[in-house]
Amino acid sequence: MKRRSLRGPAPGSILPGENDMAKIAVLYCKKVKDHSCIACAKCYKGMAEKNGEYGCHDEIELVAMTDCGDCPGLVVPRVKLITEIAKNLGREIETLHLGTCVKLAMETAKCPIDFDHLKPILENKFGIEVVLGTHAY
Repeated sequence: MKRRSLRGPAPGSILPGENDMAKIAVLYCKKVKDHSCIACAKCYKGMAEKNGEYGCHDEIELVAMTDCGDCPGLVVPRVKLITEIAKNLGREIETLHLGTCVKLAMETAKCPIDFDHLKPILENKFGIEVVLGTHAY
């Protein structure tokens, strides 16, 4: 499914009211998370307020939330695991957000993740949209 824009549905997309609940997963940085935010409180607030990158969704259903797998970057096996588990539970993921803490780690903490390289790998391998960032807090 395509990400829902606040600008209205794209031609051929799901019409409002049909099923505009975005099923998302959030991948957070295992090392930075509890130093920049405790218990992902900023992510939960951002979802509720549609702040930052969450604003591209009309409604959000959080399907899964887990860490990146730690350095040197075990993102692909982590995403494989959460997509398989979510599918087995009947709650398939449409969009994966790499948390704002992952973005912060890439910018300031020498995180080995190369988003431009990783995004197409995840999208092609798992058939989900990948977004860098969650909120702007």
